[in-house]
Amino acid sequence: MSQTLLLEHALLPDGWHRGVLVGITDGLITSLTAQPTPQQLAGVARIAGATIPGLPNLHSHTFQRGMAGLAETRGPSGDSFWTWRQVMYRFLEHLDPDDVEAIAAMAMMEMLEGGFTSLAEFHYLHHDPQGRAYGNRAELAVRIVAAAQQTGINLTLLPVLYAQGGFGGQPVADQQRRFYNDLDSYLSLHEASAVALRDLPHAAIGIAPHSLRAVTPDMLAALLEAGLPGPVHLHIAEQVKEVDDCLAWSGQRPVEWLFNHHGVDANWCLIHATHMSESETQALARSNAVAGLCPVTEANLGDGFFNAPSYQALNGAWGVGSDSNVAISAFAELRCLEYGQRLLHRGRNLMAGAEGHSTGFDLYAKALQGGAQALQQPVGALRIGAQADWVTLDLTHPTLAPLPQSHWLDALVFVADRNAIHSVTVNGQPCVQHGHHHARDAITARFTGRLRRLLARVG
Repeated sequence: MSQTLLLEHALLPDGWHRGVLVGITDGLITSLTAQPTPQQLAGVARIAGATIPGLPNLHSHTFQRGMAGLAETRGPSGDSFWTWRQVMYRFLEHLDPDDVEAIAAMAMMEMLEGGFTSLAEFHYLHHDPQGRAYGNRAELAVRIVAAAQQTGINLTLLPVLYAQGGFGGQPVADQQRRFYNDLDSYLSLHEASAVALRDLPHAAIGIAPHSLRAVTPDMLAALLEAGLPGPVHLHIAEQVKEVDDCLAWSGQRPVEWLFNHHGVDANWCLIHATHMSESETQALARSNAVAGLCPVTEANLGDGFFNAPSYQALNGAWGVGSDSNVAISAFAELRCLEYGQRLLHRGRNLMAGAEGHSTGFDLYAKALQGGAQALQQPVGALRIGAQADWVTLDLTHPTLAPLPQSHWLDALVFVADRNAIHSVTVNGQPCVQHGHHHARDAITARFTGRLRRLLARVG
């Protein structure tokens, strides 16, 4: 299928252009013509507004969208990531495949409405509530794929290996039985997950050892030696307790241990990497791996602040993800990242690359580049050969309308947020119009119905 469209304003790799003719075949951009002639424009449909590449979401657990709002009640002692995790475990006790699909579709729809057009799903919920494998080991991956088909989002699926309950080979707890696989069962799961992706256009698959606390050193080495395709994503150094436990186990900090034992390179994405020493920060930046930052979730969980100034100074790659999906907006992730650094360092415009740079523009450009690398898909840019994924902003929005284009991304990130989105296109097909997904009513009705029944079971 081929089509040609005229973008009124478009953000290309070399900056803003007015009047860009884009040719699309089978979901990929096949031609880009700036300043087309009147003859070239004859009969071509026009997309009004400012079109920007859709942002890749490099880290998500879609099922956690269903528990958003359930972990905001203070407990009898100091709340933390670890008490939040207990709420998550209780939520999972009754979650069935239909729930997983309905919740995933809701999260993916909100991602599209919030400016994300591609997703890396860090998928670690594999078994039934008793910890037994489904008839199809990849049953819940099949449900994730079905949600992606329904919503239209581009998907990189990351089946997760979760094999121990803590550093040093601790057994998994009963509450973690839905996650557990040994290496052999994981390899079978991964193979079945790849089969599930076959009919999903432009899909990709990678691997995800959950964290250093959830896989043994021998198992991590064996997994990396198995030669499975795609990127490697890993949670690391999210919490101070995790760092302390790793030091007690190995005498090394988590990022330090990883770099001492494995050749981390551009194929890797280290999720969070919140608590790093200066030498670890330098090692990550110089490795060309991507730091997968999830600022809204990290704020919600009280994780801490990423060491952004040092990392930026070394031109380290990074992107953003919605993680727990407590609130879903591509632009909120970027805003929270910048605001966190402002609070920590008592300054402003700290993520801008240089004097005179637009902070919103630089945030967006870095997140596009790092996100595309982490997903290993041709996304994150309006260029020939890339997937035809973009977000079109409403230039009649009162925040954007008075401004010159040099401030559009600043206004989007720091003021208007998703309210400025007019439409979203994925693989050349419109999926959001006037800010709403075309299947919003059906997806929302299914989500609310399933969640009411689920919460009645959870109690």
